[in-house]
Parts: sequence; structure tokens; C-alpha cells
Amino acid sequence: MKIIIFLLLILLAFPLVAQEIQTPLQKKNHSGPTSYDELSGFVQQLDVNSGLLTTEILCKSIIGRNLYAMKFSSSVFGMDSSKIKVLIIAQQHGNEQAGKEGALMLAYELTKPENQYLFDRIDLVIVPQMNPDGSEENKRRNGNGEDLNRNHLILTEPETIALQHLFNQYLFEVTMDVHEYFPYSESWHKYGYRENTDEVIGITNNINIAGKIKDLSDSSFLPYMKQYFMERHFTNSAYCPGGPPEVDYIRHSTFDINDGRQSFGIQNTFSFILEGMNGKDDFAENLKHRTEGQMTGMRGLLEYTFENKEKIMKMVASERAKLIHEAPGKNISIQSDHVKNGEKLKLTLRSYFSDNDSVITVNDYRPVVKSLYDVKKPSGYLVPKKLKEIVEWINRQALITATFKKTKGDKIEQYEIKAINSIDFERDMINDPVVISKNYHKPILAGDYIYVPTSQLKGNLIVLALEPKSMLGLATYKKFSDLIKAGEKFPILRVIKK
Repeated sequence: MKIIIFLLLILLAFPLVAQEIQTPLQKKNHSGPTSYDELSGFVQQLDVNSGLLTTEILCKSIIGRNLYAMKFSSSVFGMDSSKIKVLIIAQQHGNEQAGKEGALMLAYELTKPENQYLFDRIDLVIVPQMNPDGSEENKRRNGNGEDLNRNHLILTEPETIALQHLFNQYLFEVTMDVHEYFPYSESWHKYGYRENTDEVIGITNNINIAGKIKDLSDSSFLPYMKQYFMERHFTNSAYCPGGPPEVDYIRHSTFDINDGRQSFGIQNTFSFILEGMNGKDDFAENLKHRTEGQMTGMRGLLEYTFENKEKIMKMVASERAKLIHEAPGKNISIQSDHVKNGEKLKLTLRSYFSDNDSVITVNDYRPVVKSLYDVKKPSGYLVPKKLKEIVEWINRQALITATFKKTKGDKIEQYEIKAINSIDFERDMINDPVVISKNYHKPILAGDYIYVPTSQLKGNLIVLALEPKSMLGLATYKKFSDLIKAGEKFPILRVIKK
């Protein structure tokens, strides 16, 4: 009896090592993606078992499912100013399953003792599933039928609103938005080749984002990641949508600010998109390899950030300070285009005929974003309070507002819409109003307007959103299309303070 009691005491003092946790995907031997209920249970299990992890619910989806934010920190998240803050989000598109699976795999790996050195320098948030409603039906859009990755400017959906509020709360220096690309379109099949790269990475390329951030992304981060993937037996290249070659041009993704990557990037964040190759016919096709590739990309981001923490933090802080404190009058590009620079792209593609990789030379390669139309950045904008949808947008974006007091020498301008033409924006025709600017001399009553100064972190976003000729502006969305009418005045006023 004494021996039994002694053994029990030993077991209480030294509990048995728990069986290694498996992700839901691993439990199913990679036969199918993780369901929402399985994800919820796994996230909660990790939270209970790891002292590094605190899990919060960002919001409820349209159908009432939770969006989880997994906060990893060796202290209190966000309280240690010496640490760099990183945000990784996955599965904005419900039919891109491997990002979610890779995020769950990464979350588990980060709870292992051998990986916890990362949190000496990093505070990390992983949102493993942005679109649980779309995921359950393996459909791109959310429960409202909206594309979340085209919603980060207008912010009409609870999922994107919650994510942007999370960003506003912590102002992450580094972000990555994880997706999958589908290379099996009919146009590429007719061409005879398709893309065949495991993982591709896109940097921020809106012309208004700080050049130093784009330069470090291009000259340092992309080469690092190429080597990182290669050492782990995954192919990798820069994100080059468009084409097929000789049918349409190849570019480096969009410069629009309505997606996850650019909406953070326009605030001078070190921000990226990771795209893995999706399955062809079955969303579970090759899911193990796809998941490991996505996890490798996310892990590579953390390793690079760990090694370059000081450089990134200093750069981001400096460039954000410029956004907040720069004097009005800077040129802001509100219409841009992808243009050639004389370089020809060598693109590795898989032949449908030989089922081997071939290197194709792309002649119509447009890697440079060039401004077509600039405006001078004003001191701010006066938004009539009667424009309730714009006022609600200001609140959703959590923009800083102020009381406007006109002083001597201040100038207020108003646009007149003389006509409405059209312009090609990445093969989509949108309105291009013909405007003239005139001085506005009527009294400005404080009770009639909300003043939105541009001297804030979202200053460039504000300009891009509120200028009538902006090809990225609110007026290009159906919800706000009534802002622009030929022969009428644009209701939002520009303020030039002296």
C-alpha cells in the first residue's frame, strides 16, 4: 500500500508528458480541410496548454461564427515597446483552405519550447480564419456574398471591420495576408502552360507607400524568402498575376488599397501577401503539401522579422511619423498604371503538353507603377454631416476628426463635375470624372460639417478615398456612386490651411 501511495505522489509531482497535439488536418491524415467546429476546439486546446497564447474573439461572422485572434507573447501582448508586433491573417477567401491549415500548424509549432525564442523579440497575432462562413461551403465570399479582400477600404463587413480595428489597436509593424492562387483558368489552358510555383509573395506597390519600405521588401525580404523556401524544398517567386503572356500583360499585383496587404501598407507597414498554389478539382487535393508550404511562408516571415527587428521597427516608425507630421502640399497619386521598364521577365511555367516546366520570356512585362494623375495633399476635408454613409465610413475607419476653425489665409476648394469619362483600371473600366476646382466662399458652419485632417496615419488613405478622380476612391463603389454626378458639385470640400 505504501508503494502505491509513493507512486501516486510521484505522478502528481511529475505529470506524464501529454501526447503530442495534432492539428485537425493531421488527425484526418490530410483527407479534408478543418471544419469550423474542429478549428474552434483546436484553438481552445492550444490556449489551455500554452502559457504563451491568449485567444480572443474578434467578432461574429454574418452567420454567427467566431473569428479568433491568437495572441502569442512571452509577456503581456503589446506592452513591451522593445518587441516588434506582427499580424498574420489567413483565409479571407473561403475556398482557399490551405492558409487556414498552415496557420493552425504554425500556431502549434510556436508552442513548442524550441521555437519560443522568437518571442524574445516578437509579439504575434494569428487570425487563422477570416471567413468561416465561406470556408464551411468552400466558397470565396462571406455570408453576405461579399469579397472580404476587396472590402478593406469601404469596411461594410463585420470581419474586415474587426480586423482593421485590431490593427488600429496595436499598429503592427509587419503583416502578412495568406491566400491561394488558382492557375488552372481556361485562358491559360488555351495558352498551353500554367503557373506551377508552390508559393508566391507580393509586396506593397501602391506608389504612395514609402519607398524605403518597398525597397527593403524587394531587395532584402524577397531574396531571403526565396532562399528560405528553397532550403525547405518549396519553389517560390514574386507574385506576377495577369497574362497569359502575349495575350495580356504581366504585372506585380494590384496597387489598390482595398485588400489586406495594401490597406495596411498605405499606413507605411512592412506588409505582404503570400499566395500558395490551390488544388485543381478537389479542395483537399495535395492539401498536405499546400499546408506545409503556407506554414513555411509564415514561419519565414517570423524568422526574417526576428533577425531584422531593429531595422524594420526604426524604418516603420520613421515613415509613419512622416505621414503624421508632413506638411500639406505633397503630391499624392490618385490614378496610376502598370508600365514597362525595358525588363523582360523569365517566367517558369508548366507545359500542358509535356507536363514539364519551361522558361517563358514575357515581353509585355509591366513591373513599374507610374502615376497618371496627382493631387496636392490638402490639410483636410470637410464632409457634410448629411452624407450619412460617408460619416458612418469615417467612424468605421476610426479616422481622427477635429473642429474646423477657418483662419485668415485659409482656402476652401470645391470640385465641379463637368463630365464623366472612363479609364482602364487593371482591365476594369471605371468612371473618370472631368473636374475643375473653384474657391468655396459660403460660410462653414461647424454643425454642418465633419473636419477630417490629413495629418494622421491614414492621411494618404483619406486622400485616395475622398478625391473624386481617384481610381481607388469611395465613389468607384456602388454604395457611394451618387457622390459623382455630371453637371453637379462634389459635396466634400478640400481645405488648404496656411
